[in-house]
Order: sequence, then C-alpha cells, then structure tokens
Amino acid sequence: MIDIHIYKNDPRTQYMADGLERLLDEERQVLVMLENDPSLKELGSEELVRIQEQISLLKIQMDQILMDKEEGEDENPNEIILEVRAGTGGDEASLFAYELADMYQRYAENKGWESRILNESKSAVQGYKEVSIEIKGKDVYKFLKYETGVHRVQRIPATEKMGRIHTSTASVAILPIVKLSKIEIDPSEIEMEFSRSGGAGGQNVNKVETAVRLIHKPTGIDVRCTSERSQQKNREKAFTILAAKLQAAKDEEEAKKFALNRKEQIGTGDRSEKIRTYNFPQDRLTDHRIKESWHNLPKILSGEIDPIIEAMQAYLAKIE
Repeated sequence: MIDIHIYKNDPRTQYMADGLERLLDEERQVLVMLENDPSLKELGSEELVRIQEQISLLKIQMDQILMDKEEGEDENPNEIILEVRAGTGGDEASLFAYELADMYQRYAENKGWESRILNESKSAVQGYKEVSIEIKGKDVYKFLKYETGVHRVQRIPATEKMGRIHTSTASVAILPIVKLSKIEIDPSEIEMEFSRSGGAGGQNVNKVETAVRLIHKPTGIDVRCTSERSQQKNREKAFTILAAKLQAAKDEEEAKKFALNRKEQIGTGDRSEKIRTYNFPQDRLTDHRIKESWHNLPKILSGEIDPIIEAMQAYLAKIE
C-alpha cells in the first residue's frame, strides 16, 4: 500500500504526487473493470501492466528525492553557471545580452556572492553573442533559478535614425552545479578540443593551448572554458559545466512528464519561453509569468532585482 501523503507533504515531491494519485485511480478503475467483465482480461491486463510500470517508476523517483533530502542533499545549490545568449535582433540583441550579464553580476556583488566569466564571445559592437558566468554564494540557486527563459527588450537603438522602436531578445539559462558522481559521462561519447584562450592574460595565453572545448556527441551539448590558466583546470571546469547541462536537460524532461499543471502556472523553465519584457519607452519591466510590472529600468539593470525575485517567490509560495 502506497502512502501518498508522504509525497504530498514534501514540496519536492508534491507535484509528482498528483501524477501518482491519478495513476493509482486509473489502476483501481482497471481492476474494477476486470472484476466485472472477465472478457476484457487480455486488454485490461496490458493496460494494468502499463499503469503499474508508471507507478513504480514515479515512486522510485520520489523515494530517491526524499532519500537525497534525508542524506543532506542541498536543494538550493550554492554554485551555478549563468549563461546569456543574444537572440533575435542582431547587434542590439548582443548589447542587451551584455546588459543582462552585467545586471546579474552586479546583483551577485550586492548579495556578496563571487562571480567570474568562464567564457565569452563578443560581437562587433562589444555586446555578447554568448557568455558563461560562474556565481558562488549562499542560496544563489534559490534566488536565480527562475531567471531561465527569454528576456525581451523594446527600445530605440542608438543607430536608429527614424526613431523606431526595435524588439530584440536574449536567453538566460541557470545551471546548478551538480556533483560529477551524480551524472554518468561516458568518455567515449566526448569529443575534446584544445585551443589558445586569446584575449588578455599575458604571453602564456597566446602561446599555450589552455582553452578546452567539450562536445557531448549523444546530445550535441557544446561546452567551452577559458577562465583558468592551465589546460587541466579548464578541462575539469568544462566537465563540471557539462554535467550541469546534462542534469538540467534531464530535469527538464522529467518536468515535462510529471509537472503539467505546474508548468502551465509558472512556465517550463525552457530557454524558448518569453518570461520578461524590458520596455524602455515606458521605463517598465513586466514579468509575464506573474503578470506584474516594475519601473525604473536603469536601477533594475544596475542589479536592483530583489523586488522582482521576491515577487516570483511569493507567487510560487501561493500555488505550491
């Protein structure tokens, strides 16, 4: 007999417990059908096996989550990789990506967290095509985990002569650092490349191939790290980032299977989903998930985003 209340009373398994409850109800209905109509035995038995397999899988996952918690698994890691990538909008999108990356670094500084750029690719106008930032600090994941998604900007670019408002986007991804032991990475599935880091850093940067690029062939996930001075350290950091990305992909897949109701309320957490609009003509930021707005964009982009994050946390507390 499954005690579903154990899972419902824990926030980490609450949303999965709803799915388990539906499956248990389906199991009861099939058992009643088989008892009342033996002629449906073959068809009903196949359906019963399918349902029971799903129940077993879901229960194993929830038990593992509860076990991890009992063993002290930190559900809000103190280290993340924050990625920002320019989306639609050309140079303007890259400039917006730069502003977002700067906003999060300033926020980290306000919180007393450590941050450093692991890898960056700049555009011709010195914006970011993409950038990866390591941030370490108490509860960093707790505060930033819902920043994942598409951020949209509406403003008149400096190069616009007709005064027209342009719309550009940049995507943000928050990747909690996970232990490599939790993610199995087959070395035969990794393609590794080495190159010079480039940029500032002295003679060593220009002469020694310290930059490391990993390609996970089964998924196509591509990771590059240039922040460390040695190839070995960059390789270790790249594997850490790869593990985080593989875990994030796994978590997203599980969320799609077991959290449909929650997904409709707060979003999928996928990079493809528009979560915010930064409207400069109206000096307004709007979070589309919770349908709230704030003014004073210069202050927000200087790292003053606590009110926005707190509003999201308050919203989630109501629906969970």
